[in-house]
Amino acid sequence: MTPGVPSIPLSVLDLAPVPSGSTETAALRDTLELARVTEELGYHRFWVAEHHAMPGVASSAPAVLLAHVAMVTTTMRVGSGGVMLPNHPPLVVAEQFGMLEALHPGRVDLGIGRAPGTDPATARALRRTTGPLSADDFPEQLTELVDYFTGSAAITAIPARGNQPAVWLLGSSGYSAQVAGLLGLPFAFAHHFSAENTLPALKLYRERFRPSAVLQEPYAMVAAAVVCADDDATAQALARPAALAFLQLRKGMPGRVPSPAETEAYPYTDVDRAFMAERLSTQIIGGPETVRAGVDELLAATAADELMIVTSVHDHRDRLRSYELVAKALRA
Repeated sequence: MTPGVPSIPLSVLDLAPVPSGSTETAALRDTLELARVTEELGYHRFWVAEHHAMPGVASSAPAVLLAHVAMVTTTMRVGSGGVMLPNHPPLVVAEQFGMLEALHPGRVDLGIGRAPGTDPATARALRRTTGPLSADDFPEQLTELVDYFTGSAAITAIPARGNQPAVWLLGSSGYSAQVAGLLGLPFAFAHHFSAENTLPALKLYRERFRPSAVLQEPYAMVAAAVVCADDDATAQALARPAALAFLQLRKGMPGRVPSPAETEAYPYTDVDRAFMAERLSTQIIGGPETVRAGVDELLAATAADELMIVTSVHDHRDRLRSYELVAKALRA
């Protein structure tokens, strides 16, 4: 690393992206291969996301996918980035992750988010209720969840009781940052889609932090979108399809990750081009030296204790290559 910027753990966030011309089955198999490869490359933890009703994302059931990830790895931590707690009864989450921890003791992270993270119709289908969906009861849900692990709940949750994974709070704004600080929990911030809130949220987390049985000092992880290739031009070209997929999502037309040819042929408006440029400007994209400089700048600004990398490109081989190049560049 550049002098003055400490070497910190590198981790992976994966969404099991589904490229155009491929299938969900292939995407999930690619995620398992990515876990094996990144463990060999020395990455510290491997998290999978929770998304619903998105054709370009196969990771809809983190606990199920993590069970497979844990079976194909041996040393790296595995976890959720994250479980969206408003979508699930806390008891169910406790049983699922208690089982993962019982099967893979000392390796499981339970990253918790407070937003539904999907459209209202899908969120209602997940919860099987017509009542309003709100994250305002998040602290109560979180307390109930932890109580199942500690045995403090009225219901005995098996195998959750006594098998508590490491609990993290996730966020893209200041709310979860403050909750994480007040509870003395580690905090992971979604810089990859909320870059403008990164520094304010981390500031709040550190200001509000209270030592706990889990942590004596704040521990902040930043998740950043990174695409690395042999040179800057190639990396920029690889990054554009995922940016187009995000544009289409924002337009209410979610789809699979387009190919480079589909990306070039898309009929962009001036507003589309501006959106794409803004989206790509918050990412770290380039050859190894460019990525190394971008990461150093991010770490200097955030003082993050850990960096989690999310890489979404059309070709799985390019994704594997990107993680390989990043590991080499940042450990040089």
